Amino acid sequence: MWKGPVAQSCYMFGVFTGALYLGGLADKVGRKPVLCWSAVLQLVFGIGQAFTPEYWSFLVVTYVYGIFGSAGAMIPGFVLIMEIVGGSKRTSCGVAFHCFFAIGMILVGIWGAIIDDKTLLQVVYGLHSLILIPHIWIMDESPRWLWAHGRSKEAVDIVQKALKFNNSTEILDRADLVSKGKNKVIKESSSPSSAGTSDLFKTPNLRMKTIIICLSWFANSLVYYGLTLSSGKIAGNPYVIIVIFGMVDIPSYAVVFYFLDIWGRRSFMSTAMLVGGTACVVAAFIPKGASLSTAVVVFGKLFIAASFAIVFNYSAELFPTVLRNSGIGVGSMFARLSGALTPLITLLESFNPKIPSVTFGLVALVSGFLCLFLPETMNQPLPQSLADGESFGKGDTCFSSCLGKRTNKSIASKENDDAAHSIMIAEER
Repeated sequence: MWKGPVAQSCYMFGVFTGALYLGGLADKVGRKPVLCWSAVLQLVFGIGQAFTPEYWSFLVVTYVYGIFGSAGAMIPGFVLIMEIVGGSKRTSCGVAFHCFFAIGMILVGIWGAIIDDKTLLQVVYGLHSLILIPHIWIMDESPRWLWAHGRSKEAVDIVQKALKFNNSTEILDRADLVSKGKNKVIKESSSPSSAGTSDLFKTPNLRMKTIIICLSWFANSLVYYGLTLSSGKIAGNPYVIIVIFGMVDIPSYAVVFYFLDIWGRRSFMSTAMLVGGTACVVAAFIPKGASLSTAVVVFGKLFIAASFAIVFNYSAELFPTVLRNSGIGVGSMFARLSGALTPLITLLESFNPKIPSVTFGLVALVSGFLCLFLPETMNQPLPQSLADGESFGKGDTCFSSCLGKRTNKSIASKENDDAAHSIMIAEER
């Protein structure tokens, strides 16, 4: 009985470790190297997991697989998407990214229903990593990361190649942009290469945003995986339930796609978490197996899936380029910590069946309220430097906005914004 939850927790602790170390590594060496190496190792360990001879070695391989799976491939991939497109495309690209996550979840259920041999089933799961291998040759590095690290020549070349691919007639002034990029690096008070995960907590505004976002990641993951694991206790074929849960995510993402640029990040995510948390608490007091219980769980999953999708976009827009992967990595680290705790928390139902759901719901309710203290990022330029990250959204909360005390959310470092404007405006084309 305990081996399944322990293996699930072991995987989540692996993702936790990967988020802790690979997030900062991607900010130092680039998004693409971490993504590509993780893709290869994910393929190797994903298939190797199927042939581990006994339980303890299986736990070790599962742990390593977690390091390079979600943290190593998923997070740099998402950050790369957010940095390579313009502001008007961030929502659509972020939601599309999560749609494929839902499709993957559906495939888990479909393959599980078709393939009876568990060894072959794990091999099939592992072979899905082959999809990532071509990125080694077809994917470019993030031009924003290159620009922030003084490699303006490479950044300009990538954007110009994108303009040509999109049949745009615009020609960038390469010499002028490269010169501005070099001047920016010289004038920066702190070198981008010296920025590390600890910088997320050194200044008050950035520290406050980091703590609230980390709690949001923790709560979203706790409720999302808690409801997903609860699918095994819902009456019906477990593989069919997994497919249904994956399909429930897709309309959630459709709603996010349509309304995120209308309602904004802050109010949408807060509302989704409050509703999802309430659904968890309500579900605890409905008899398991009842149709109403299943309906409430699916309803809660609908809102938490939406919130989970938003927190990815929101985090990418709150953190500066020099710390973006580290920021999302730390958030993901807390998500995986809660993911590792989730199967263990579900074991508490042996004392009282209401404890897991009530715990999930209360954490989501607290986090949903705290999100109201975050600044709105809709239609705002991405912060680049540490100074930008600290000044961005200072004093802007839901309450100050409601009282008509909106503060200046513009990027503090105007010279940085002006220097990058010409190259980044091309992303919109």
